[in-house]
Amino acid sequence: MMWHVLGILLAAYGGLALLLFIFQSRLVFYPETGRELISTPARIGLPYEDLHLKTSDGISLHGWYIPAAQSRGTVLFLHGNAGNISHRLDSVQMFHRLGYSTLIFDYRGYGHSGGTPTEQGTYRDAEAAWRYLTEQRSIPSCRIVLFGESLGGAVAAWLAARQKPAAIVIASGFTSVPDLGQRIYPYLPVRWLAHIHYDTRESLQSVAAPVLIAHSPEDEIIPFEHGRALFAAANSPKQFLELGGGHNDGFIFMREAWVKMLGDFLGKQMNVACGRV
Repeated sequence: MMWHVLGILLAAYGGLALLLFIFQSRLVFYPETGRELISTPARIGLPYEDLHLKTSDGISLHGWYIPAAQSRGTVLFLHGNAGNISHRLDSVQMFHRLGYSTLIFDYRGYGHSGGTPTEQGTYRDAEAAWRYLTEQRSIPSCRIVLFGESLGGAVAAWLAARQKPAAIVIASGFTSVPDLGQRIYPYLPVRWLAHIHYDTRESLQSVAAPVLIAHSPEDEIIPFEHGRALFAAANSPKQFLELGGGHNDGFIFMREAWVKMLGDFLGKQMNVACGRV
């Protein structure tokens, strides 16, 4: 009897592990959560260009370029794993107020972009956006800032390890998907099962640009220690900004003190970046 019960438990455990492996993408990406665009920059008084970027594997990505008059630089915005670009207009408005143009786009499978999201696919998407700025708009890499929120922080770190941006900002980022998954499913061998990695910490170790890590101790989805671990992994120069509130309400633009620190950080990097590369 005992062996029978043990067999059932082992089968159930194995089945749960198999489900985690097979449906991993659904646990990481949420492209259908608010896929329709709910607004545009024009509705908050910002002029913009509607773009369709082409990736190296032929996927069409939808995005917006929001110019700033007498722009101090350009922010390449890499958003998190749910929603679309129309849900990030507060951040776009903040960068505009700080004097920065912004390129924001939806990854493949999100918003009005084609394709299906994958880890490697999001990296190609980020590369397509980088090429658009540096090749089509002829913006020097030392005038581009990478801003990644949550999952976008992993994409930003990956891109920064391969390019030379003026700076990189990671808000509410995680060290890696296996690290985060092991916390959520402590009873499963997540590190063995993971085929999606997004190893932000590893990427940061190869980033030469100045780094700003922003995280909240009250983040209920990505623990504060992930932010501290990313800060520890980053090369100098680097700064840490302690936010407040949960994962979905601890945004940088919500407090003037946070916006000021971000603005000071970016301004300092822009003043020295092109002389550094």
